[in-house]
Amino acid sequence: MDEIGLFPLNLVLLPGEQAPLHIFEPRYRELIGECLDTGEEFGLLLEDDGGMREVGTRCGVVEVLDRFADGRLNVVVEARDRIQLVEETEGRAFRTAEVEELPDEEDTPTDEEVEECLAAYARVVSAAEADLEDLDFDADSIAYQIAARIDFGPEIKQGLLETRSERERVVRLAPMLTRAADAVEREREIRERAGGNGRVEPL
Repeated sequence: MDEIGLFPLNLVLLPGEQAPLHIFEPRYRELIGECLDTGEEFGLLLEDDGGMREVGTRCGVVEVLDRFADGRLNVVVEARDRIQLVEETEGRAFRTAEVEELPDEEDTPTDEEVEECLAAYARVVSAAEADLEDLDFDADSIAYQIAARIDFGPEIKQGLLETRSERERVVRLAPMLTRAADAVEREREIRERAGGNGRVEPL
């Protein structure tokens, strides 16, 4: 257990996922500045109308894109290990807390479950005509990699983040990907019909 600075946002980053952040509030400029100076990490936790969640990711700054004269920063951060908030602490301009790592339970998906998830993912990519990076099959989690490439929104990603086994994540993700593929294919069909004769024919 250790104490780290917290950066609550309406954003979920899964382990291995990167994202650009614009740092403008003075307290978070201080936090990110310290991380840059020391190489330390910070905790990114989802905060929305329901408050701040207790499960998030430990993140590091991997690139500084811009430094502005007024102290603002554009940076790229990378999510690493999952963390569980234990207790918030005080004494700094930014929020801090004692956190602990949140390891997975030993429950791996079957080959069939992985293949079903990958097939549904391939449908989404094909339907969207997207050019995405290849998956790293040697990584700890295929589910995290896939969910980081599809815009499911913070609530679904938070649910996957809080799930304690790779098998459960894969099993949960497959039907969500199938529904996403159905929606993308349907949208493309409507666009093609509308582009063909100027109107959409009812099915």
